[in-house]
Amino acid sequence: MSEAILEVKNLTKTYPSGGKSLTVLDHVSFSIHKGASCAIVGPSGSGKTTLLGLCAGLDRSSEGSVILNGITLDNLSEDERAAVRNQNVGFIFQSFNLMPTLTALENVMIPLELRKEQNIRQRAIDLLEKVGLGNRYNHYPAQLSGGEQQRVSIARAFSNGPKILFADEPTGNLDGETGATIQDLIFDLNKALGTTLILVTHDMELAGKSDRIIKMKGGRIVSDELTNLQQHAGAISETTN
Repeated sequence: MSEAILEVKNLTKTYPSGGKSLTVLDHVSFSIHKGASCAIVGPSGSGKTTLLGLCAGLDRSSEGSVILNGITLDNLSEDERAAVRNQNVGFIFQSFNLMPTLTALENVMIPLELRKEQNIRQRAIDLLEKVGLGNRYNHYPAQLSGGEQQRVSIARAFSNGPKILFADEPTGNLDGETGATIQDLIFDLNKALGTTLILVTHDMELAGKSDRIIKMKGGRIVSDELTNLQQHAGAISETTN
């Protein structure tokens, strides 16, 4: 069995609320192995987006532990967690999160510039060509459709060669046809580049394209199953009890 790239152990997140404590995540545990794809689904308020943020090192848990590519995130400073993200993580957001004053090409170049890498312009152009925007790289976000903006976001997410890609409702702001195209693009690139994919979605059709679906309710995992595509392929990843 392949090595785990993400381990989540008894993860709990609470927030103060009206003088009381609100538990958003309640002792969540699972692991994801390299190269796997996993969808996290559940109703609004189930804790799935909070879980994604903790797994990616965007926030710190109240209890429990997150180990990302062998690095324990729990006691790292903000700067240290940012460095881990820069070296290991790519993000795709529902709202695209592009810099409006930068061109498509400049947006894709940002992670490469932060890593002070070489030949970044050509690498960014190559990625934009891979997502079908080779003739649009000098356009600003306002000059692009929603689907085109998400393609830029995908190119940016893959630009630093991430070990693991986190996608939060990546097709949530797109129409059905555009969303289907973006779904295929994410999975095709993920497979071609050998990245691990973890996505949060309400779209069960999108979730079904993953190797595994984790369902959440009330801050807890209520089911964790391989999809029909993977049931006969053996366990790609496992839940830690």
